[in-house]
Amino acid sequence: MSTPWRMARRIVEDDPRSEALRSLAAEQGGVVSRRQLYQLGVTRWEIRAHLRAERWQRVTDQSIALHTGPVALKGLLWTAVFQGGPRAVLDGAASLVASGLQRYELERIRVSVPRGARLRRTRRFDIRQTRRWNEHDLVPTGIPRTRPEVAATRAFLWARTDREALFVLTLSVQQGLTTPERLGEAALRIRRDKRRRLLHLAVNDLLDGARALGELDVLRELRRRGIPLPQHQAVRKDKQGRYYLDLYWPDLGVVVEVDGIHHAWAENIVYDALRQNALTLGGDVVLRLPLLGLRLQPDDFFAQIAEALAEAQARRAA
Repeated sequence: MSTPWRMARRIVEDDPRSEALRSLAAEQGGVVSRRQLYQLGVTRWEIRAHLRAERWQRVTDQSIALHTGPVALKGLLWTAVFQGGPRAVLDGAASLVASGLQRYELERIRVSVPRGARLRRTRRFDIRQTRRWNEHDLVPTGIPRTRPEVAATRAFLWARTDREALFVLTLSVQQGLTTPERLGEAALRIRRDKRRRLLHLAVNDLLDGARALGELDVLRELRRRGIPLPQHQAVRKDKQGRYYLDLYWPDLGVVVEVDGIHHAWAENIVYDALRQNALTLGGDVVLRLPLLGLRLQPDDFFAQIAEALAEAQARRAA
């Protein structure tokens, strides 16, 4: 009679289930669920034998890693979904990371389940019921997760600070996971939230033509703060041709460029640099005001504008 250890060993070496297990684990960061193991015909005592022999490791009560090394992020994302249950999906920033978001560090993996679903409590993952759960918001393939525009909107609402909220929203567009138009559609579905107004402002900043809206905001703030008003969309010419300055004080030689997200895109970086260099060589002082800065640290940026104008006036009077 075969011992459990020998039977478990065959799963790895010569059991016909081994190839299916390896393939499944490779797709899921080395992690499989107990439900998946049972569906492949692996019994509870076989799982127990592998764990005792330290060929596999228990990640949670619902997940098994088919190795004994560290579990990679992809495996942890799958583990979080398995822990959430049959209709669990990655949501918010975790969903964005699963869709390819880079240069963003997850502090905790958020999982959403429908209202009324059973919750398996765990300190490792943030598993919550939500009234916003909708199957039409889900990506149809890969790890269960919300679509990037939905995930980005929710990551914005759930972020700890406004700064973090604006960062993750902007990053999702910069890295091509979604578009401002799709974010706008998702934002319109938000009826009540403390960040709803800021979300709409941020989406407007990301949409085409948002720079003009930002310039109007800046002009309004300049007027409110008693700072002299500039020319708006002034035309300048150099050897490269004609270009427009967002805000310009020609008598003082001060320029303020209001930067929407499009200024960070590759095709605009070179043009912006050449334009700023030309202005600097011509003797102008050039300040840049990103729209995110307008939302997050307006006092600091307007203080710099006031300082530049005061210094220019002092030079003129000298």
